[in-house]
Amino acid sequence: MDSRLSETEKYLWKFITKNINKIPNLSIVKLSELANVSTSTIVRTMKKKGYEGFTAFKHHLKDEQNTTINFSNVEKIDTEIKSSILKNEQEVIRTLNMINTGVIEDAIQKIESSERIIIFARAFSEFIAEEMKIKFQLANKYCELHTDPNIIKIMSQHLKKTDTVIFVSLNGETEELIDAAKNCYNKEIGTITITTNKESPLSMLSELVLVGFKSEISFFPDYEVRSRLPLSVIARILLDSYVIRMNKHHENKKLPIN
Repeated sequence: MDSRLSETEKYLWKFITKNINKIPNLSIVKLSELANVSTSTIVRTMKKKGYEGFTAFKHHLKDEQNTTINFSNVEKIDTEIKSSILKNEQEVIRTLNMINTGVIEDAIQKIESSERIIIFARAFSEFIAEEMKIKFQLANKYCELHTDPNIIKIMSQHLKKTDTVIFVSLNGETEELIDAAKNCYNKEIGTITITTNKESPLSMLSELVLVGFKSEISFFPDYEVRSRLPLSVIARILLDSYVIRMNKHHENKKLPIN
C-alpha cells in the first residue's frame, strides 16, 4: 500500500491530532461523523500510519495515557500545555522502546575501531551533532563536524576506509546528506545514521541505523522545526555507551596479570 496520505486522509489525520485526547473514547462511526469522512477513509489512514486499524490505534493511545507524570501541582494547567508535556514524554519513552541494543553495540565497535569520526548534519540537527562532536573529543576520539552543504559533498568524496561517518537527520531526506551517503556507500565507508525515519533514502544507504520516534503533533506546523528530542536521546545513549565501554577497556588494561 502507498504510504502517502491523500488530501482527505491528511485532513483526517490533522483532525485526529487536534482532538487526540478524545479519540480513545470515540467509535469509528462517531469519528466518521465528527470528521465528515467515511469509515473506510479512517481505516486506510490508520494502515498508512502503521496501525492495523482504528481499534489498534485507540489501544495505542490508551497505553500512552498510562503516564506517571504528575500534574496535581498545577491546578489549572492549560490543555495544550499538558499536551505538549505528554508529547515530549511520548517521544522519549517510545524512542527508548525502539532502541536496538544490538545496533548500539555494533555502532560502539565501529566507532572504537575507526581512526576518525566524521559527523554530517544540517539545520536544527546541527545542535545535536555539535554536542556529539564535543563529547567525542572529550573522550579523546578524533571527531569532525561538517554542516555546510558544499563541504559535506567534497568531504564525502575524500574519506578513507578507516573513517566512520555519522549522519544526524530527523527525516533522512536532506539531499546533500543523501549524496554524501551515496559516496560513502560506493567507497565502502562505514556509516551510522541517527534518524526518526527508517524508510528514508538516507537510512537505506546506511550501514547502521538508530531510529527514534517522531510525534505527528507539531506546534509550529507551518515551519520545518520539529522536535529533535528523539535524536538527542539516541545520541546521548550512543555517546554514554561508548564512554562506558572505553572506561571498561582502560580498567581491564590496568588489571594485574597473574
